Amino acid sequence: MSPQPEGTVVFDDVSKTFPGRAAQTAALRGVSLTVAPGSIFGVIGYSGAGKSTLIRLVNGLEQPTSGRVVVDGVEIGGLRGRALRDAQKHTGMIFQQFNLLETVRVRDNVAMPLRLDGVKPEKARARADELLEFVGLAAKADSFAGELSGGQKQRVGIARALARNPKILLADEATSALDPTTTTQIIDLLRSVNREYGTTILVVTHEMDVIKDLAHDVAVMAAGEVVETGSVLETFLHPRTDIARDFVTTVVPQGIPHRVVEHLGGDGLWRLLLLDEQVTQPLVSDLITDHGVTVNMLHADMTEIQEHTVGQMIVKVSGPADRVASARAYLSSRVVSLEAVAA
Repeated sequence: MSPQPEGTVVFDDVSKTFPGRAAQTAALRGVSLTVAPGSIFGVIGYSGAGKSTLIRLVNGLEQPTSGRVVVDGVEIGGLRGRALRDAQKHTGMIFQQFNLLETVRVRDNVAMPLRLDGVKPEKARARADELLEFVGLAAKADSFAGELSGGQKQRVGIARALARNPKILLADEATSALDPTTTTQIIDLLRSVNREYGTTILVVTHEMDVIKDLAHDVAVMAAGEVVETGSVLETFLHPRTDIARDFVTTVVPQGIPHRVVEHLGGDGLWRLLLLDEQVTQPLVSDLITDHGVTVNMLHADMTEIQEHTVGQMIVKVSGPADRVASARAYLSSRVVSLEAVAA
């Protein structure tokens, strides 16, 4: 394999099985992915999809049963002992439950990886203070970890994960124990880590909101397999699998009540998907004025995805068949997609 830029992660046909009493359990099945250096890559799936097993292969906490996991050109699965420990220093990890020492002061929690590496106390302390300033907790340096809120603990966890200046940061359900406001704050902090340090971030989650707000690219997992990959924007605009569509609908609802669809039914009940400047078009007034149809706006929403505005409208267009057809042709030329809403 040719040399890779720092921060590159490659999963090459990776499978992982765990022994069981009656039979083996396949946690991963033939996974192939490349995480580009300096990117934020999201892996989403329901419980049992294999995403946490996948992320633990990157820093050697698990070993693949077959296939290769290559980090910065080094096959992690082939390392043991000191070689593995040295490789792990280039990868930081944050956890759902923070994994802090509750009765140890915040500064010492952050400095601990450096102290374990034999770094002099004053240098480790200075690095810890620098990182606590970065995550906004300089005032809590002398507090005990157990005195902090959940969001503050995760900030400490991020600071600790950055102590060795890793090229890669692994986030395993890092926001799932947090309330929505704190989740947003942690997402903003992780984006700052990526922007300020150029750190590659691999995040696994079951929350599509986290993917939308944080990741550049996403892999959708189910039953140990990657069933879909792509940019986050493309996945929201054009999900190709049922499970991806299910996740997208948790952020951008796709429907209206079934009884409304049954009542309105027939031709002219359409879902429109719009991108960026398309959302500012006077589509409804144009339909009424230029095409002589009646328009009933049933639903509309907008969201931001990777600095793009994505809008959705569900409309019922009524009138003579030729005018409805003309309205459809007009809309189709001015939106990302138009699809009929079936009863």
